[in-house]
Amino acid sequence: MSLTAPRRAALETLRAVRRGELLDRAFAGAAAALSTRDRAWTQELVYGTLRLRGRLDHLLAAFVRRGLDAVRPDVLDALRLGAYQLREMGSVPAYAAVSQAVEMVRGAVGQGATGLVNGVLQSLRREGDAVVFPAFEDDPVAHLVSWGSHPRWLVERWLRFFGADATRALVEANNTRPELFLRPVGVPPSEALAALAADGIDVARVSFAPDALRVAGPATAFDALAALPALVQDPAAGLVARYAAVPAGARVADLCAAPGGKAIELAQDAGYLAAADMSWDRLARLRENVARLPGQRMGLVVADARTPPFRPVDVVIVDAPCTGTGTLRRHPDGRWRLRPEDLIALARLQFEILEAAAAVVAPGGLLVYATCSLEPEENEERMDAFLAGHPEFEPAPPAAMPDPALLDGRGRLVVRPWVFGADGAFAARLRRA
Repeated sequence: MSLTAPRRAALETLRAVRRGELLDRAFAGAAAALSTRDRAWTQELVYGTLRLRGRLDHLLAAFVRRGLDAVRPDVLDALRLGAYQLREMGSVPAYAAVSQAVEMVRGAVGQGATGLVNGVLQSLRREGDAVVFPAFEDDPVAHLVSWGSHPRWLVERWLRFFGADATRALVEANNTRPELFLRPVGVPPSEALAALAADGIDVARVSFAPDALRVAGPATAFDALAALPALVQDPAAGLVARYAAVPAGARVADLCAAPGGKAIELAQDAGYLAAADMSWDRLARLRENVARLPGQRMGLVVADARTPPFRPVDVVIVDAPCTGTGTLRRHPDGRWRLRPEDLIALARLQFEILEAAAAVVAPGGLLVYATCSLEPEENEERMDAFLAGHPEFEPAPPAAMPDPALLDGRGRLVVRPWVFGADGAFAARLRRA
């Protein structure tokens, strides 16, 4: 039996991720030649395998005598892909999951590893239900690392900041398949609902984010975008744009605009918006959306946010580079890529960008800082440090938000995935005196 094209693409994607490539880009390259149906199947396999990697490794370790550290990377990835099919994809026959994993390693590393892969997966098929996971009540860390499939260092810090029950809920939220959300552009939500319904697409409003629509299956993003002008966007991103409350006609500089969903929303109210980022490659998706959604009052600028090429403007947006720990449900590779030292490096970068951004806010103007992180060092602590060094700025939260629970006691936007079922987000709105 030869290796199927979808499974070959799955292994190629995991290899690219190991080399440091982001999952979305790696998958797009490896799956480019697949049919729509095969692409969807392969995405479930790859994203699911990365999402539950810790759980799969706990299962596999029970049947690998030398330990997983002794297994070659290609062989371990083949075992994980096979284990995910056995445990999570009921439509895949067990014999196919095992035999295709064997073919993966035969082509990747040679005949020598095929016996190991066959033996381990056959044992998992027969005895996997007997593998014991640590109980949450006895050892929360071990449970959330193994069954919860998250790195130990992240689990430990979240337990410290959020407590046991919230951390468990966060881990469970990160392990669910993300829903499809839309943000209509230039179309009122009521009209968008009617347009999508006319095309047979089942959608519903999101209670805490009135501009967002939740799309039910089996409709795809392609189907929905063909029905009306819209962005595929999690409600949390739209809430940041609503929280920014850009005054009508304002001149806006978005210093870290890519991939651009927030920039397009902010431009709806702005008189003009300059969307800046480090390179044309980073601005590629924004360029595509601007071309697809005509009438945007926006210009694109290649610039380093630490040296913004602007005179003072009415509103400066800093959607800062961050760890992205609020989006691990959508980007399951992120949990395995992040390291504790990344927090230190990113906090320094955020400090430098904020210092530069402050200089281009006009007197009386607004500075809006946002991340898709859950980490205090990137959010609350970053804002506290900035305000301590810049007495000319003061908090200026918007008059209202759709749900008061979205704001903390200091008027900052805080979206928790386990509370709202959306991505995590943070934002602070400041005014220059």
